[in-house]
Amino acid sequence: MPLRFAYLAALRLFGWLALLARSDRAKDAEILILPHQVAVLQRQVKTPRLSWADRAILAALARLLPSAQLRQLRLIISPRTLLRWHARLVRRRWTHPRRAPGRPRTAQAIRALVLEMARDNPGWGYRRIHGELTGLGCTLAPSTVWQILKDAGIDPAPRRSGQAWRAFLEAQAKTILAVDFFHVDTAFLRRLYVLFFIEHGTRRVHLAGITAHPAGEWVTQQARNLLMTLEDHADSVKFLLRDRDTKFTAARRA
Repeated sequence: MPLRFAYLAALRLFGWLALLARSDRAKDAEILILPHQVAVLQRQVKTPRLSWADRAILAALARLLPSAQLRQLRLIISPRTLLRWHARLVRRRWTHPRRAPGRPRTAQAIRALVLEMARDNPGWGYRRIHGELTGLGCTLAPSTVWQILKDAGIDPAPRRSGQAWRAFLEAQAKTILAVDFFHVDTAFLRRLYVLFFIEHGTRRVHLAGITAHPAGEWVTQQARNLLMTLEDHADSVKFLLRDRDTKFTAARRA
């Protein structure tokens, strides 16, 4: 493309020099012929295809003409198109190369090394792994090591070597009781709160009560009622799963 541009520029320069030896009458006749040829081509070709070199030559020569005279010429492209080409060239000149947002991605070899260290050493946390990598000459932040382990689904060191949460739930399912609320909106847009308990071992659901104002005293009383309903079975319950709702007061937890 640069070679084609240089060829066209040299061709236009020699053509310009050749015009100096011609008479004004011949120049005026040629100027009248050229616009007529352009008009004939425009009737036959709707969208002419121009290369980058053609655009550069046309834009450079158009800069030599006053803007008022340029708007009167019959060209295969509009003056606005010339301005758009020039703006595009300026944008390419001053636009910096785009970079992906955020930090650069960690090399795959380092990610594989982090995962291998975590699997071979269940007692190592992400900071210990980060220290070993630093000793090997790998430069990365401790948070990056933590994120790599998290993305791979590897638990922190204390959980990795001990019993998994799922295994604990399966082993203690008969002794676990969970409690929570869900709400229901009536036809008159009144919100009612439903307190329920679930036995993890049998998946049995106990509907404790429904109220529009779930205060802490009300929740405590519903828990007492549930214990009376469970009777002897309540002695086997050792764990209660709940969230941090303020309605679960100290009396309710007891």
